[in-house]
Amino acid sequence: MEVVILKLPSTIALVLTLALAASASAAPAGSSPPATASTSAPAMAKPAAPALSRPTPPGGAQRLDGIAAVVNNEVVLQSDVEEQLYLFLMRAQTEIDSTMVDSLRAQILKQLIDEKLIVAEATRMGVVVPDAEVNRQAQDALKETKSRFDTPAAYQEQLRKENLTEEKLLDRFRDEARRGAMVSRLVSKNITRRTPTQAEAETYFKAHKEDFPKAPAEVRLSVIQIPATPDSAADAAGKSRCEALRKRIAGGEKFAKVAAEASDDETSARAGGDLGYLVRGTMDPSFETAVFSRKLNAIGEPVHTVYGWHLIEVLDRDTLKTRAGRDSVGRDSKPLLEAHVRHILIRVPLSDDDVERSRKTAASVRAQAVAGKDFGALARQYSHYSGPHDEEGDIGFLPLSTLQPNIRAGLDSVQVGGVTDVLINQAGFNIFKVTERKAEREYSLEEIKDELPNAVGEMQYRDKLETWVKGLRAKAHIQINKS
Repeated sequence: MEVVILKLPSTIALVLTLALAASASAAPAGSSPPATASTSAPAMAKPAAPALSRPTPPGGAQRLDGIAAVVNNEVVLQSDVEEQLYLFLMRAQTEIDSTMVDSLRAQILKQLIDEKLIVAEATRMGVVVPDAEVNRQAQDALKETKSRFDTPAAYQEQLRKENLTEEKLLDRFRDEARRGAMVSRLVSKNITRRTPTQAEAETYFKAHKEDFPKAPAEVRLSVIQIPATPDSAADAAGKSRCEALRKRIAGGEKFAKVAAEASDDETSARAGGDLGYLVRGTMDPSFETAVFSRKLNAIGEPVHTVYGWHLIEVLDRDTLKTRAGRDSVGRDSKPLLEAHVRHILIRVPLSDDDVERSRKTAASVRAQAVAGKDFGALARQYSHYSGPHDEEGDIGFLPLSTLQPNIRAGLDSVQVGGVTDVLINQAGFNIFKVTERKAEREYSLEEIKDELPNAVGEMQYRDKLETWVKGLRAKAHIQINKS
């Protein structure tokens, strides 16, 4: 998998290959399997209002102050690499193991080095970007950043927290805009982009099958999910709190103000409850149902999930677009939707007794399944999984690559027809039955036919870009520091 660097213009960022397009279309629209990262609480999503300066990276603070590489007389800081890694993982909204993180970090460093090489070459070639264009792009970026805060005061507070002034932030946007425009101009001058015809794309596919990703290995699962639930009194108290906050908003208080004061999701509370745009299939099922069924800009009844009680406001809904501007579709060929959401979360505390009670229930259910009791009957009796499933607990095929590492490890040794140990994720205690496995395989032409011209065009463009940049590398002094 190759990474698109979020900070860089699309002309230099290595394009997403068919692998990402295929993995996106492989996930059933609207699905939210308990084994995947899509069960992350809406409360865990990053807020729409991002940090204005460098966020804390996944690699830890010890990576922040070092020099990752020297490119001629310029340096690439570890903090630059970690910032881009953080942004990529934030956008990906999925769990990635440590090996993949290291691979992503290496790819990001390579792309940051390439950016410096291209900017240096553009400077040498006398590429000039008019100040008016730079200022316009910087002002647009500043306007977009401000729009992610619910109030001017919230924006100013974030500047204060990060020891920034608006002029310093604008200078940063100007620098990025100038570098981006220089890169774009030089790359466009040296590399042509062309989308091949359908016939040309199919010929390329047949001749270069080894360069295309394979359809991932899949496993068909049935599930019994037993969440840890608080006692009824604690749950009722949480709902009552949520209803009281709803009355405050109905009485005229701003949603963002109430969220900042009362939401137990501290991350989104700092942005007035804003979760940004969320894609169908990436939310708790109960949360998602509300998001895609309620009227815009209306505060409905509190919604209950395994994370507590939520007040939800949907600000916008749209179809998720591809890089080509077309509607993204799921496996069912229906458009994938996204919604701009904000929420207030009231967590209902779980006691140790609550967790232990659910754990014992899950262990007992698993023992019954292993002893031969009908899995479907147990699912009907005990399971509280609210994602798409049939009455037997069947949730269909899932790509192994999308499963959380602990879930994948728990499935690896289970034969078809077998039952896993009790496996834990954010949604609760899970018992899975493996009903079928599909090995990794090559995609057929028919499966990817519609996406092929764009995918092949991007692959050919990437190859030309890589060849050109390789020539720049050959003339440069590059020292990569091993950490």
